[in-house]
Amino acid sequence: MARALPLDEIPVYGKHNLPDKDTDLTKGAIFLIDKPLEWSSFDVVKFLRKRIRVKKTGHAGTLDPLATGMLILCCGKATKSISMIQDLPKTYVGEITFGKATTTYDAEGEVNEEAGWEHITPEKIEQVLDEEFTGTVEQIPPMYSALKYGGKKLYELARKGEEVVRLPRQVTFHNHEIIKYDPPVLTLKIVCSKGTYIRSLARDLGEALDSKGFLSGLERTSIGHFLVEDALHPHEMADQLKEIWES
Repeated sequence: MARALPLDEIPVYGKHNLPDKDTDLTKGAIFLIDKPLEWSSFDVVKFLRKRIRVKKTGHAGTLDPLATGMLILCCGKATKSISMIQDLPKTYVGEITFGKATTTYDAEGEVNEEAGWEHITPEKIEQVLDEEFTGTVEQIPPMYSALKYGGKKLYELARKGEEVVRLPRQVTFHNHEIIKYDPPVLTLKIVCSKGTYIRSLARDLGEALDSKGFLSGLERTSIGHFLVEDALHPHEMADQLKEIWES
């Protein structure tokens, strides 16, 4: 069985570096993609798999369709190293709207609960984040997730109106920063471990503040040392590769 390639041995392609037309991508490569709004992670994989001409291509960590930002694609022998990338800490900038909860914990779902938010202050948000959302905590995943129960994905059950008990999972919040609070909307930077649902954080933070909350926007800005500012939109990546390979 082929070994996983160390990350520092895999060529990385993005805004500042692209393969030349003689590069053998089956030997392994990482592509930094800035995922657009409303694209699923698999949409990106499917789109670029045809254009980089390597069938063995996958992503290293899902982003919801309503989230944007860093999505790492691995191809060829680099797919063996996907788990190492998934283990890296993630940085997100999320927009949380207080006063309402939704069925999906984000803007895609229907509003199913409302509560007052006028009592929420930046000082109270900071206090609750420090006390309840710092370090290793237990988090219950949302029903609208790709986790499986009885062989079926949770979101498939949720769409049928079913709800099952989800066991809490340990996740780690490394640090946080309040970027802006324009009531009732909080813009929050979070550095966290793999497996963290920012949608669940939005819901749980709303509850902890004696209100409700849902995730109204999300961008993943980094995975480990890989930064979104070094990434390309899928169409930009495809256009630049086509130009290189047809030159």
